[in-house]
Amino acid sequence: MKFGVVVFPGSNCDRDMINALQNGLAQEVVTLWHKDKSLSMFNTSDCIVLPGGFSFGDYLRCGAIARFSPMMQSVIEFANKGGKVLGVCNGFQILCESGLLPGVLLQNSHMEFTCKNTFIKNKDSNEILKIPVAHGEGRFFAKDNELEEIEKNNQVIYSYCDEIGGIHIDHSPNGSIHSIAGISNKERNVFGMMPHPERACDQMLGNIDGKKVFKELFSIN
Repeated sequence: MKFGVVVFPGSNCDRDMINALQNGLAQEVVTLWHKDKSLSMFNTSDCIVLPGGFSFGDYLRCGAIARFSPMMQSVIEFANKGGKVLGVCNGFQILCESGLLPGVLLQNSHMEFTCKNTFIKNKDSNEILKIPVAHGEGRFFAKDNELEEIEKNNQVIYSYCDEIGGIHIDHSPNGSIHSIAGISNKERNVFGMMPHPERACDQMLGNIDGKKVFKELFSIN
């Protein structure tokens, strides 16, 4: 599998993502500049990654300007053809702004930036992972009809929890509705999550749970 990492003005987790994929998971990685358009070197078995950061300074809404970058038009076409796309933190916000994922990311309920380790539970396997978060606007919200569709179609991939797997709003670092930490589209080829798995892929950091996220989502050996 080949990964393309899109870099926007303000991206600050692109190098972390590239390092995690290349050195932590031994994957081929291509860096993609937001003003470029071509994804001709990728096929639908590959994955395009939108990393975390503050694309275009997030001066409007998080991800609202990046959504109009030339590369994002190609990413949308790629996803609509079945190609895999992952958005982490600001990348998750961009996916929601672009309409590839439902819902929206709002300001944290406590109105402060949060940067810490959190626990998340995989909704399919019930495995509990320790993954860092770092965001000020990570509170996932969806209207009642959207939320009903998300849950009916099993689109929730990760939920915030405590260290033994208990899911409760008190364990969410941002107040996300139903403690949602990550979702997919109906077709299960577009994924978005607020926690940063790329920051938990090196034993020197004392945590490699992030590797499990990539392996779960993309069946990496």
